[in-house]
Order: sequence, then structure tokens, then C-alpha cells
Amino acid sequence: MISIDLTGKTALVTGGASGIGLATAEMFAKAGAAVAINHLAEDPRGAQEVKRLSVAGHRVIAAPGNVSKPGEAERMVTTAVEALGRLDYLVNNAGTPGTTEPIEFARLDAMTEEFWGTILNTNLIGPFRCSKAAMPALKAARGAICNTASVAGLGTVGSSIAYGASKAGLINLTIALARVLAPEGRVNAVAPGLVASPWTEQWPAERRAAYTDRTMLRRAATPQDIADTIFFLCAGTSLITGQTIAVDGGRF
Repeated sequence: MISIDLTGKTALVTGGASGIGLATAEMFAKAGAAVAINHLAEDPRGAQEVKRLSVAGHRVIAAPGNVSKPGEAERMVTTAVEALGRLDYLVNNAGTPGTTEPIEFARLDAMTEEFWGTILNTNLIGPFRCSKAAMPALKAARGAICNTASVAGLGTVGSSIAYGASKAGLINLTIALARVLAPEGRVNAVAPGLVASPWTEQWPAERRAAYTDRTMLRRAATPQDIADTIFFLCAGTSLITGQTIAVDGGRF
């Protein structure tokens, strides 16, 4: 775990009610930053985690909102930035596979217009909406953005064609936004491989083993593994920008 004092700094983490987002928000909070945790308004875990971290003495606020909805995403970011007073770090972590089971690429019939819309609005357009709304504050603070992509966006097989395409688009968006935020700030992405999560816990043990057996380190990532890299890309370095770092145990 990186030891950095972020007292006086602020962060907004989307999709922060659980998993990678929650681990990241907690890292920022423990480092001394004030953190806005974005979550779906109907998800009780968001308020519960905000209360838990606040009781522990951290400055954490709730920032409910759905990044997949135009207008709502921008309002959420603006409200969060105003409440924090500034914005040093934006973590675009909210995302969805859109399915409870991987969809074989040959099943083109499953890639409906509705499915594509859900995936792209959340995984690609959502991060753009949030980044655009946060850009003035990030430039003023000379801040940084980290996007949660996926090794599926780097050419490995993901949960569906649409999911892989959305993450490939996010990796390209990362490069474009790095040009926009420069020279005042930086934009990078992390590309997780298989992460231990409620989604993957539903998989048959054989499927999980088949994945981890093909990694050099022989295990899936934990949310903390990914949070470590996000934290480093945001606060632990000053000259890395426009890059996507794969965190997959050496499989890719």
C-alpha cells in the first residue's frame, strides 16, 4: 500500500459503493483526502459505506447519481465538486457487464440495440460525461483522472463483444482526455483482468480456475490490487499520462 499524505486534497470515485470503487475511495480517505462516493441512489450500500467511513473519522460524502444518464451524471459531478470545494482526483470506475453470465461472441443475436445502449452509456459515455463536467475543477487543481477499463479492451475475450468494445473505447478516450487535460493534469486507465467480485463468484469454480491457471501469478485480482494501481496513477506519480496499465497477474 502506497503511503502518501493527501490532506487538503479531494477525490470523486464513481461506482464507489462496493468492489474496486469502494477499495479506492477508502484508500484516498485513509490517505487524508476528502472523498465523494458516487453510487446509484437506490443502492443502500452507498449510504452504509459513507456512514462507516465517516464514523471512522474520514471526511466522506455521498454523491448519488447514475453516470449512464445524461444530465444526471453532470449534476452529480457538479454537486460533488461544490461540496468538496475543489477536485484533485476523478476515478471513473462505474461500469457494467450488462449480463450475469459471459455471452459468447458468436451470439450476435444477444447484442441488441438495448444491450449496446446500456453498455456504452455506462462504460464509455458515462466516463466522458463525468470527465467533461469535472474538467474545469481538475485543471484548476492540476489534478488527475483514472478510468477503470479492462483487459477486454486490450484484445482479450471479455464478457461480451459490446463490453470489450466499450472498454477499448474507454482506453482510446483516456488518451484523448490526456491531451485535453494537459499540461495542467493527467489521465490514465487501469485494465483489470479477472477480479474477485460478486459477479465472478457466481461462476463455476472450473471457469475461475481456467482463467487463473493461465496467469503467471495463479490468482485473480482483489479489488485492493486494482485500487493500489488507481491510487498510484492518481497520486503516486507525476509524469505518467495517456497510459493504460494492465493488472491481471501476467495473463495478458
